[in-house]
Amino acid sequence: MGVGRFVYTPILPLMHAQAGLSAGAGADLATANYVGYLIGALAGTFVPRLGRSSAVLRGCLLALVASLAAMPLTHSTVLWVLLRFGAGAFSAMIFVIAASSLLSRLRDHPAHLPGWAFGGVGAGIALSGLLVLLLRDVGDWRTAWWASAALAAVLTVPAWGLRPEPAPSVPRAGSTREEPTGGPRTHRWFTALFASYTLEGIGYIIAGTFLVAAIEQSSPGWIGSGAWVLVGLAAVPSAALWSWLGRRWSRPDLLLAALVVQAVGIALPALVGGVSAALISAVLFGATFIGVSTLALATGTHLRVPRAVAMLTAGYSVGQILGPLVATPLLRHSYHQALFLAAVVVLGAALTAFLLRIGFPHSMPPTGPAAHAATAAGRGPASAGSAGREEE
Repeated sequence: MGVGRFVYTPILPLMHAQAGLSAGAGADLATANYVGYLIGALAGTFVPRLGRSSAVLRGCLLALVASLAAMPLTHSTVLWVLLRFGAGAFSAMIFVIAASSLLSRLRDHPAHLPGWAFGGVGAGIALSGLLVLLLRDVGDWRTAWWASAALAAVLTVPAWGLRPEPAPSVPRAGSTREEPTGGPRTHRWFTALFASYTLEGIGYIIAGTFLVAAIEQSSPGWIGSGAWVLVGLAAVPSAALWSWLGRRWSRPDLLLAALVVQAVGIALPALVGGVSAALISAVLFGATFIGVSTLALATGTHLRVPRAVAMLTAGYSVGQILGPLVATPLLRHSYHQALFLAAVVVLGAALTAFLLRIGFPHSMPPTGPAAHAATAAGRGPASAGSAGREEE
């Protein structure tokens, strides 16, 4: 999934230089991928049996590989948009199925394991960035797409045997699911969290789409792809790390810190330039974007607003769709202006997250069966698990 969704970022400069792709069309392809991802995530959320089907998982794995392999077969922007839309939808379904299987089977295992597993997205980013870096001098944009399809196919082999989450047992006659009642009103904190996470979706995706292209405008060609490898490597341990920190500091404080660090990382290539700034930017960005999601979803689960994670995911996804569209008018000048905009938006997300610190209910009174989920959400790394189960 990390390859299928994110290999476009290091290939984008090659398509600009060799395939005649304009900056505006490049943003359109990115937007199509994010629209597809939103639709795939909604399908996996609201049609649960799709997320419990081995046939759907395997079909999406094969379709994702095919969507990558088909990119070099055309020069039509319309077909590229459709292929990236499909790649987004297939990636989302793969993530929903893999995450639900992971979280249901690791419920009683050490809490850091889900965080490391989500780091697989970072590993896919690192591998795809390394692949494009190695091919820069021996191939063109077509070779990069075919090689990424081959890499995804190789990763499909061990993923083929993944067992989706089993169907839930039928409740006994007369039993009812108790909804949380009582406790403090948490909607004001959730509103701030929702706004912050939506702004993060806008800012993060602008950087995630155009970071390599922006770096390559002012640094040697290999630095852009090399920075993308660093983004992936930094992302591998990030979910586990931020969740571990959540056992020592409050989630609102950590969310604020992660967003500030991310804003600084995104702004560096735009304000400073040079190789050092590019590499530091990559590490800071990679170390925070998965961690921010882990912290935000765990915070939403803690607040116990009904369908909190689903609403947060929807806001984040809409932000991802809006990001490239908002940045497009700036691309005719340079990618650095787009990165500066992204940094300002993420800083806005941090300022909104600051409101969470005002009277935030760090402990919630138990309210029946739902109390177990809230307890799990308060264990740091396990919070990713509880958040994922609610989203399903």
